[in-house]
Amino acid sequence: MMTNTMKYFILFLTLALAVASASTHSIQLFQPSFVSGQELKPGEYKLTLDDSKAVISKGKQAVEAAVKLETSDSKFSSTSVRYTNDNGKMKVQEIRLGGTNTKVIFN
Repeated sequence: MMTNTMKYFILFLTLALAVASASTHSIQLFQPSFVSGQELKPGEYKLTLDDSKAVISKGKQAVEAAVKLETSDSKFSSTSVRYTNDNGKMKVQEIRLGGTNTKVIFN
């Protein structure tokens, strides 16, 4: 039989593991950029990755997008944002995270 203390400990451990699975990175956008149809002005943003979801946020503004994470053979020396031009709108296609070998591919 589990005690209440044991149940709370297991709940706490489960929540801690869920939070730990998300990773946060700082990114810089140097031009107006579109993610999930929303325009982000140039500036520094926080990128939070959790499984197949990315959230790009700055202050009260936050944009969520479906992503796929890929692993490169070698680490990236710096963070870079790659775009695709869609009728004059620069859509974020991929972010390569500096200091890691992770590529974030936007669907």
